[in-house]
Amino acid sequence: MTDELLVVRAQLGERAALAEVVARWRLPVWRYVQRMLGADRADDVSQEIWLAVVRGLPRLREPARFTPWLFAIARRSVVERLRTEYAREQATPLHHDRCVEDPGEAVVVRAELVDALTGLPVVEREILVLHYLEDLSVQDCAQICQVPVGTVKSRLNRARRLLREHLDGKGYRS
Repeated sequence: MTDELLVVRAQLGERAALAEVVARWRLPVWRYVQRMLGADRADDVSQEIWLAVVRGLPRLREPARFTPWLFAIARRSVVERLRTEYAREQATPLHHDRCVEDPGEAVVVRAELVDALTGLPVVEREILVLHYLEDLSVQDCAQICQVPVGTVKSRLNRARRLLREHLDGKGYRS
């Protein structure tokens, strides 16, 4: 069954359809949040997102556009969390660095990629995550981020360049 049909059925109050929508999209939403904020905050923010989805689903006018609508909600939740944490950091000067060591080379490489990704500016990281990791089109990314398609393309280009520079600086060559 398509997402559009499931969304319409969920809007009509069918609980099984809503459960199926959540089951299909729970992991992609969680991965997006995890990639933007880290695994330690992904559960809480994902839960907030699904609460907003359940509350807002009856007002969704275009069920065929569910995916961009869903990720727009996720984006707003991520931005709100970042704003809250930034304000808290400004109020308290204590910062905690976390370091996890694992001898496995695959873990080290993955950590370098995560480090490179988290080192990107938020707007570039967001576009990179949405487009490449969540497999959304440039048009959907533009709708989610509320920017023109050209801006998405330029952010993707800058994000790829920054990521490449970071990885080249660490000795990784493509």
